[in-house]
Amino acid sequence: MTKSVDINCDLGEGETLADCHKDAALMPFLTRCNIACGGHAGNELTMLETLKQAQAHQVLAGAHPGYQDRENFGRVSIKQALSTTLNHLLEQVNTLNNLATELDIPLHHLKLHGALYNDAEQSAQLASAICQTLAKHYPHLTLVGLSQGAMQHAARTHGLAFLAEGFIDRAYLLSGHLTPRKHKGSVYSELTPCINQLLAMVSGQPIPAFDGTANQPSVLIKADTFCLHGDSLLALPLATQLQSSLHAKGFKIQ
Repeated sequence: MTKSVDINCDLGEGETLADCHKDAALMPFLTRCNIACGGHAGNELTMLETLKQAQAHQVLAGAHPGYQDRENFGRVSIKQALSTTLNHLLEQVNTLNNLATELDIPLHHLKLHGALYNDAEQSAQLASAICQTLAKHYPHLTLVGLSQGAMQHAARTHGLAFLAEGFIDRAYLLSGHLTPRKHKGSVYSELTPCINQLLAMVSGQPIPAFDGTANQPSVLIKADTFCLHGDSLLALPLATQLQSSLHAKGFKIQ
């Protein structure tokens, strides 16, 4: 019996139609895409085009808001009032949602980006505030977040549907958190470790931990959806290889 695998990808993070066409090459290998909403990246053109490409490829469209910091691609934590963070979050989601409504394309989910994703996992207060805000304004959106993390707990508390996320191309710590990008080896640069990690996760097997020891070398990641980073140089060859590797093991991307 073939088992289904959900693959998500962060897209719409360029500036031009050419960037969108590059993203579109990944669409056949995805089940859902997380579209940058103009905070860390993206603009009206890229949002519109990515929404259209998602619809054409029958890929679920979702919002991918982050800190409003294009200079650092939303990957640097920003110290600001909680109200400011929440307002910026809503502004970004509203922008994408308005464009999606014009095209009659429903938004299905929401996944935080970069430093905001990580900060919400480090702060139960921030995670709760974000989920409370989303429950008020976008209760129909499914939240995508770190498996067994603060956002998963907050989503359940505030009645939001949640998909636990596993990462294909990132190294994990024993805690179940992602290894910070500042560490060499935190982002995989070759196909083999990415493929092996996904196959292990979809099969319910543990994966090597970046900070693993002889007594505890691995960590078990329980996930519903698996992230492929669209801005990676490996993205397209990895997506292609993942499909064939999954098929060989009795899995199908759908």
